[in-house]
Amino acid sequence: MRPESLEFFKTLVEAPSPSGYEQPAQRVFRDYIAPFAQVKTDVMGNVIGLIRGGGDNLPRVMVVGHSDEIGFQVKYIDDNGFIYFAPIGGVDAHLTPGKRVRIHTAKGEVAGVIGKKPIHLMDEEDRRKVVRLDAQYIDIGAADKKEALEYVRVGDPVTFAAGFERLLGDRVACRAFDDKAGSFVVAEVLRVVAASGVKLPVDLYGVSSVQEEIGLRGGATSAYSVNPHVGICVEVDFATDQPDVEKKHNGEVKLGKGPILPRGANINPPLFDLLSSTAEREAIAVQYTGIPRASGTDANVMQISRGGVATALVKLPLRYMHTPVEVISLSDLEQAVRLIVAALPGMAGDFTPL
Repeated sequence: MRPESLEFFKTLVEAPSPSGYEQPAQRVFRDYIAPFAQVKTDVMGNVIGLIRGGGDNLPRVMVVGHSDEIGFQVKYIDDNGFIYFAPIGGVDAHLTPGKRVRIHTAKGEVAGVIGKKPIHLMDEEDRRKVVRLDAQYIDIGAADKKEALEYVRVGDPVTFAAGFERLLGDRVACRAFDDKAGSFVVAEVLRVVAASGVKLPVDLYGVSSVQEEIGLRGGATSAYSVNPHVGICVEVDFATDQPDVEKKHNGEVKLGKGPILPRGANINPPLFDLLSSTAEREAIAVQYTGIPRASGTDANVMQISRGGVATALVKLPLRYMHTPVEVISLSDLEQAVRLIVAALPGMAGDFTPL
């Protein structure tokens, strides 16, 4: 991966963006694509980049990834200055105790830790229990409620403190690859198309959407406003090459073996065929999975927007989803960009399933 793209990816994933609080990450995305796309931000906070094709009244293609991440929101501060919180999105209560967090306030970041009773003070039953999220608390070191309120207020968003880290090979770890990896691919598709100088037979809209983790909300509104003929959602998917994941659930999916092309009700058959044949023609390794229902992605709402949209998913293998240590392969991101860019000229056709 070229150094400038890698630095953008690192900056994007480290920018805080729990659902409803995506502005820091969206600013990073917007600044990156501004030199090569027409950019606007809508009232929801979706950032939409446009590269016009070579002609008038061209089909509109929308490529979308969501920028929001799971996190927390400050709900209550007790008399001793301990901060109680609620989850934003699907947070696993097993993994939160003992974690470092950052509270994002009007005065800047405030460091904190999610407290945990020492194992020495727990009886056998306590050791087997999962502490409910509404019983967990953040300690910022405040002496009391008054001091805590000097820094933090109810409603402030909270993220895990985990940052971007290189592992062996091209593997990297961080929080929030779900789905800033998708937003990254969208930005890179726009960059590569602009750098090529080739005028496509479609108008290309690249969208970094918001509030996906709490109901696909930004995907729904951006699809309505763009009104695409064809939509590609770039998302993460469960890698099944870790020891404790059953392949029967999601098929055989490995890091570093290329992007995933699912099939199912959410996927337009001719569009799937276009992506699959493009991968074969361009010698891009891809993996296949099945989704026998509506997917829990922006492709779901995009497909049923207005009178219907020909949609497909390009997914990125990911280990440890919705944890602070998500792991992804950089080569899978690069191959996803190659695949989408190579398939774009074919998206000017008719995708009515017959």
